[in-house]
Amino acid sequence: MVKSRLSRPRRQADPTGAGTPSRGALSSAGSTCLGEPTSSGASTRWPRRVFSLGSDPDPRFSLANERTFLAWIRTSLALFAAGVALAAVNLPIVPGFRRASAIVLILLGAAAPAQAWFGWVRTELALRLGRSLPPPLMAVPVGAGLMLVGVLVLLGLIL
Repeated sequence: MVKSRLSRPRRQADPTGAGTPSRGALSSAGSTCLGEPTSSGASTRWPRRVFSLGSDPDPRFSLANERTFLAWIRTSLALFAAGVALAAVNLPIVPGFRRASAIVLILLGAAAPAQAWFGWVRTELALRLGRSLPPPLMAVPVGAGLMLVGVLVLLGLIL
């Protein structure tokens, strides 16, 4: 057997399907062939309400879910930074419109971590239970908020 970078045994291609281990078959490392932990793994992982349900998905999907979580965190930081910069820098925008735009950006920045957390939980549960992936809850509000900021800044520049 060829070992992967993660030191898990790799399954060899078998065109007939004979001898292919089932999803629950154990390898010599004490986990299933797809990296699912045996009964002890779920009790030590947090949050338990997520990891106690279903079975571990392919690690690539869980890692992609974590990257999406981090992308929402980066978005939050960018929205905060844009709001603070808009309030701090003296741009030729009517002050009321500039302040309103900054407040909207900061509020969106405060809401994005909620999307990160709840989106991660909902997606991880869907992966573990074999369900369809849920849509992001905050995508439309963030898009609408950014459109509002654009309109406010444009009006502040024109007036």
